[in-house]
Amino acid sequence: QVQLVESGGGLVQAGGSLRLSCAASESISRVNAMGWFRQAPGKQRELAARMSGGGSTNYAESVKGRFTISRDNAKNTVYLQMNNLKPEDTAVYYCNAHGYVGTLFGDYWGQGTQVTVSS
Repeated sequence: QVQLVESGGGLVQAGGSLRLSCAASESISRVNAMGWFRQAPGKQRELAARMSGGGSTNYAESVKGRFTISRDNAKNTVYLQMNNLKPEDTAVYYCNAHGYVGTLFGDYWGQGTQVTVSS
């Protein structure tokens, strides 16, 4: 069974940085896309950043220029570097993988990691 495990969340002051990690239990070299979504209290889950299997990226307008998604296939890990954090970035951040993770095709989610930005 595929597992995605996020880490790196926490409490940070506005203007600070955090790096989230998402470790997959199987190879991510053939995924169609991996992404980071976030859900703030009382709001719908939204895409923050996404990377296709070919390496192209797209970001929510609200995080462009501040967040960077990257991946290390050798470690089966995707990262989200978040700089210049703002209170409105406070949310639970979820990792998503779509496509083949190892030999299993599906749409997979991690359990989420809390990011809290204080003003």
